[in-house]
Amino acid sequence: MDLNRLPWRNLSRRPLRTAALLVLTFFLSFVIFAGSMAVVSLQNGLGTLENRLGADIIVVPNTAKRKVDPKTMILDGTPGYFYMEREKMTLISHIEGVEKVSPQIFLASLSASCCSVPVQIIGFEPETDFIIQPWIRESYGRELAHGDVVVGSAVNADVGDTIRFYNKDCRIVAKLAATGTGLDTAVYTKAETIRTLIEASSKMGLNPLFEGDVENVISSVYIKVKDGYDIKKVTENINLRVRRVKAIQMKDMLSEIAGSLSGISKTITLLFAAVWVMVFIVLAVSFSVLVGERKKEFALLRVMGTSRRKLAGILLKETLILSVSGGAAGVLMGLLVVIPFSGLIETGLKLPFLLPGIRETGWLAFAAMAVICLAGPAASAYAVLRLSRVDPATILREGE
Repeated sequence: MDLNRLPWRNLSRRPLRTAALLVLTFFLSFVIFAGSMAVVSLQNGLGTLENRLGADIIVVPNTAKRKVDPKTMILDGTPGYFYMEREKMTLISHIEGVEKVSPQIFLASLSASCCSVPVQIIGFEPETDFIIQPWIRESYGRELAHGDVVVGSAVNADVGDTIRFYNKDCRIVAKLAATGTGLDTAVYTKAETIRTLIEASSKMGLNPLFEGDVENVISSVYIKVKDGYDIKKVTENINLRVRRVKAIQMKDMLSEIAGSLSGISKTITLLFAAVWVMVFIVLAVSFSVLVGERKKEFALLRVMGTSRRKLAGILLKETLILSVSGGAAGVLMGLLVVIPFSGLIETGLKLPFLLPGIRETGWLAFAAMAVICLAGPAASAYAVLRLSRVDPATILREGE
């Protein structure tokens, strides 16, 4: 008798039992891997968002939230715009504790013939910017010329393409790395270019919020606070001394996101921990029942000269075959669910969601497989131990 082929024969001889055990290991593997991918992606998204925002305080007009929530613009990529006078930035720069100020100018394109695609357009001043340019330099090492734009990773356009906003053609010179947030759906350009677009939108009657001199409007001010100053006090001072603006601590915005992330991460962790325990128990019971059903089979093998170690090895090999097969299928299904639908997951959770790289994904897959390949044999360890102590003669006499 070929003992090496016996585990395969045992599994194929009982297809329903084998299928049930495969489903259990598959489900456990899927939950562990997909859950881990989700938690890591959420953590990556928040970390990247913190790096990209890079300021201590953001200041917007106090009417901004009635038009579009700044946090919604960042996380969901909801196109929106609002304006305030440039002199607000000058007043802010004189507040004690303020080290750097940099304005941004917003414009939303339309789903109309004058625009290639409806997106958020963000303009920055190269002379003062400390937020966007470090990010752009990762993908594009030169200065932007008039009419040049850089697009987020989720914008459906390629480097070298021409993109039209309010009947003005712009050239895409770079595409940015993903952040897992609404920043990925935005278009970035110099203040000079976005002012041209604002003027064009106004002349077409498509920018009801803009009035006055295009050189004198900004949408937001990003602030870096000097070392040693309390960011909260500087924020309160801006709100007190500069009229009709709303200063927001970036930490408050991120802590709200981090709080949501922490809650979801805990929920996911508890969920797949509960499933792990449940499936482990079911596996243990299943393998114990499996041994009980096959006591006479194992007793005959012992009588035919099979050692206890070899007999235990046969059962453990069956378990390992099931664990590897079900585990690999679960990991594959996790990849097929999480990666293609990451955008829907981000939209549903309303949180930054950035998938890990190939190496990190590989480690997560390896860890999930390791857990499964240990859980299966561990679940059957008690049954194997009990089997090794069975007297074959006693078993064969049962039922006589």
